[in-house]
Amino acid sequence: MSASFPPAPQPPATAPVLSVRPVTLPAPGRGQDLQVRVTAPTTGSGMPVVVLSHGATLTMDDYAPLAAHWAAHGFIVVQPTHLDSLGLAPDDPRTPRVWRIRTDDLTGVLDHLDTIEAEVPGLVGRIDHDRVAVAGHSWGAQSASTLVGARVVDADGTPGESMADPRVRAAVLLCLPGTGDDLSPPAAQHFPFMSPDFSELKAPSLIVAGDRDQSPLTVRGPDWFTDGYRLSPGATDLLTLFGAEHGLGGIQGSNDTRTTDENPERVALVQQATLAYLRTSLGLDAQAWPAAREALTAAAEPLGRIDSK
Repeated sequence: MSASFPPAPQPPATAPVLSVRPVTLPAPGRGQDLQVRVTAPTTGSGMPVVVLSHGATLTMDDYAPLAAHWAAHGFIVVQPTHLDSLGLAPDDPRTPRVWRIRTDDLTGVLDHLDTIEAEVPGLVGRIDHDRVAVAGHSWGAQSASTLVGARVVDADGTPGESMADPRVRAAVLLCLPGTGDDLSPPAAQHFPFMSPDFSELKAPSLIVAGDRDQSPLTVRGPDWFTDGYRLSPGATDLLTLFGAEHGLGGIQGSNDTRTTDENPERVALVQQATLAYLRTSLGLDAQAWPAAREALTAAAEPLGRIDSK
C-alpha cells in the first residue's frame, strides 16, 4: 500500500475471491448472447453489485486489479464483453449502434441478476439488489455514464433519449470522455456518439482522470476528461492522478499491453479511492470517502488530488 495514501476505513478483512466466466445471458436482437465474468467474495451476504464496462476492444477478462480488489472487499463485480471486442466489420448493421448496444449490455446485466445468482456457485441469496453501482474506463466510462443520466447529443445538437436506470445508485467513471465539441476530426468522423450531455447526470459519481492523459480523441488536453465533473450535477468528486496517462498506471491489468504509464502505486490509489467512494455512496460506510479525501490531502508526497463540490 502506498505511503502517499494511508488506508481508509475498510471491512475487517479481505475475503478470498471466486471468479466465474463465462456466464451467458440472453440478449435478443444483439446477434450474440451476452457473456459476462462474475467476481465475488467466497464469504459474506448482502453484497452490493458493481457492473464494470471495459474500454474499446478489451473484454470481461481485463481490469482484474479493480474487479479483484472490489470483490475482496465485499462487492460482486459483473463484467460484460461488449460487441466491439469482436471486431465487427464496418458494414455490420450493428456497428453504428455499438455505443447503444453497450448500454443495453449493462442494463441486461441488471435485468438478469437472478440468472447470475443461479449460475455462479455459492452466490444464491447473497446479492443486495438495492445497492447497485456502475463503473467503466474510457469508452466504458461513457457507457456506464448513460445509466446515471448522461445522454448522447444527436446530430441536430439536441440531447438524445435518457437511458438512466433507477436501479443504479452511484458510478465510478475512469477517464470519462468529454464533450463532443472538442473531438478531433478523426474522432468526430468515426465516433460521433462521443458527444455527451451531462446535465442530467444526477446520481453520485466519482470521476477519475490523469493529468497527462493526452488523447487523440480530442483537440484539447487532459482536462477534456474532467468535463463530466464540471458539467454534471451528480459528479460530486474528481480524483486527478499526477503523471497518469490513459491507463491510470495499469488498471486494465496484465492482459492489456498498451499501458504507457505503468505504476503499481498509482493503481493502488485507484483501488483504494474507488472502493472508499463505492462504500460511502452505496451507504455501507459514511466515513470511508471523507477519510480517503482527508488522507490524500494530508499525504506528504501525494499521487493525486481530490476536488469535491
